[in-house]
Amino acid sequence: MRIHIITLFPEYFTGPLECGLMRRAQEAGLIRFFFHNPRGAAEDKRGTVDDRPYGGGPGMVMLAGPVCTLLRELGFKPRGETQPGRLILLSPGGKPFTQQLARELARVALVEEPLCAHGRPDNEEPMLTLICARYEGLDARIEELFPVDSLSVGDFVLNGGEAGAVCLIEAVARLLPGFMGHEESGSEESFSAGLLEYPHYTRPEHFEGLPVPEPLLSGDHGRIARWRRQASLARTLCFRPELLADAPLSGEDREFLRQLRIERPGRNLYCALVHHPVLDKAQNSVAVSLTNLDIHDIARSSCAYGLGAYYVLTPLADQRRLLQSILDHWTKGPGKDGNPSRGEALKMVRAGACVEEAIADIEASSGQKPLVLGTTARGSMGGLPCVPFARIGEILRSRPVLLLLGTGHGLAPQVHSLCEGVAPPLRWLGGYNHLSVRSALAVLLDRILGDWR
Repeated sequence: MRIHIITLFPEYFTGPLECGLMRRAQEAGLIRFFFHNPRGAAEDKRGTVDDRPYGGGPGMVMLAGPVCTLLRELGFKPRGETQPGRLILLSPGGKPFTQQLARELARVALVEEPLCAHGRPDNEEPMLTLICARYEGLDARIEELFPVDSLSVGDFVLNGGEAGAVCLIEAVARLLPGFMGHEESGSEESFSAGLLEYPHYTRPEHFEGLPVPEPLLSGDHGRIARWRRQASLARTLCFRPELLADAPLSGEDREFLRQLRIERPGRNLYCALVHHPVLDKAQNSVAVSLTNLDIHDIARSSCAYGLGAYYVLTPLADQRRLLQSILDHWTKGPGKDGNPSRGEALKMVRAGACVEEAIADIEASSGQKPLVLGTTARGSMGGLPCVPFARIGEILRSRPVLLLLGTGHGLAPQVHSLCEGVAPPLRWLGGYNHLSVRSALAVLLDRILGDWR
């Protein structure tokens, strides 16, 4: 593989690319590096490669001209035409660089679309070109002129793209046939099967009172393989649980994961269905009647995601009596025997007259006042700050959270003063945004908790 690197600091790569396996790979002819400094393609004698940004602001921006000249010398053409290989810009604003992308760039067997689809004949040496931007970035017109894939190695900002390029080069190079010596090494590492890698041990058998796990000493290859698989699953659940959503899991894998004891911060999450004060079509503050489907379906979602409780709030005494009769039927009466799982879900329901009652009940049971968040399909609610789903998940680890759900046409302004923030709206980029409150809560719970919380 040929890797062309466009960089203002080619010396940056001297150490990383000249030691260990990378050096051996170059000596064996598996990989070759070519460096191109934009200063050599500058339009003036001073070698100017940057200028101030249009619109003002701090810092400088790399000029498009020198980089454009280098790309054309390498054979790159406008979008839509045949290209000499993949062109990548290392940028914090790019899409995340993953093991799957590394496989694609290395042309391993799991590639869905071979690199020859980008214009290179299948029998030629692969060519990869990396652009390492500096300063405030590269003039955006380069990405409009050429088929650039912008990639990021993490949600952080570096001094330039060189460090990210080294990460990408190592991830891709070690997947090339012959690079690692033991070809199976690459297939057993972290992310190779969508999971984190299992832990490794070597001599001595006992170290400072800590032994090597017994299955690894048994000589039984089946036990060793099973232990490693389960250790990989356990590490993934502990450190990167979100990977499990896309990992290929067997029934045995799922059963093993279900048996593990994990922290469930969902128990710190509460929801309340508010029937007053809410808005009608004319935007008047009103009270609305209970809906049997809301009672049942929200209770089932709350139970499935392990919430602390589900409050049904109405100031109307006859409505609270109706609610109690429904709950009694399913938790104490004939419904308990006919459908035990429904009764289990409805045990989560607590009746109340107002939002303040729910807040007081949560504070009494948990010892902490909950963070109260409103919900809306409108995108904003009374100027309250929007709290991202990931942030809500973090808050649940240290403080209870109460989600307020409005019936009718949404929560009335009187409720806004009780809220400290608002959960993000669902499908706000779409034209149609009129989910039932039952459906909306199910989506909210999944975005906040997923299956790993």
